[in-house]
Amino acid sequence: MRHLIALLGIAGALCAQSYSYYPRHNFTFGAGASSPRAELRGLLVDRPGISVAYGYRLANYFQADLGVDTVFGAGQIRDYIETPLGPSRIRDYQFFLPLGGRGIIPLARGRLLISGGVGGAYIRYTELLRQLSDYVRLDCPECNARSGWGYYSLVSVEVFVDRGRHLRLGVTSKIYRAHTEGDRLGPVPGVRTRDHWVHTFGQVGFSF
Repeated sequence: MRHLIALLGIAGALCAQSYSYYPRHNFTFGAGASSPRAELRGLLVDRPGISVAYGYRLANYFQADLGVDTVFGAGQIRDYIETPLGPSRIRDYQFFLPLGGRGIIPLARGRLLISGGVGGAYIRYTELLRQLSDYVRLDCPECNARSGWGYYSLVSVEVFVDRGRHLRLGVTSKIYRAHTEGDRLGPVPGVRTRDHWVHTFGQVGFSF
C-alpha cells in the first residue's frame, strides 16, 4: 500500500489541472456488505454493515480520514436474559474505528476522485443488550466482548453529481487486518485470533 500511495501521488501530480478548487470537509455515509476472513472464516458470517466517516482534505492530493464502521450480527448471537422489565434480547455487533489518510487523483476538473489509503484501526466485537425503555438503562453482566488493534487499506471511486461539487456518490472497498482477544463471542473462542475483514460499501457524501 505504500507503493500505491506513492503512485497515486505521482499520478495526481501528472494529472494536475489549472482548476485547483477542492472542498476541505468531506462527510460520508456508506452501506454494504462485510466478509470475515483468515481465522474468522467459518466462525463468523457475511453480514450487512454501515459506515460513517469524516475526511479533512489537506491538499488537492491528500486527505486525513477517521470514521466508524459497524457490522450487524456476524456472530449470529440471538440470546435472551431476564431483566426486571422482562426478557431482553442480546445481539452482537462488530465495530471498526479507522484513522489514517489517503492519496487522491482528481480527474474531470476535480469531479471524479480515485483514491487509495492506509491507516491504523481499533476493532471491537461486543454483545449488546436491547434496552426495553428509553428511561431505564440496564447493565448486561452476561455480555461478552473482545478487541484489538490492527490496520486497514482502502480503494475508492467517487464522483460529484452537482455542479458545485457538494454531493458525492461512490464505492469504497476496505480491508482490515488485526489481532483480537478477550471473551468468547458466539463461535469465536476466547483466545487471540488473527482477523481479516473485507468491507464493500456504496456511499453518499456531502462536501464543503
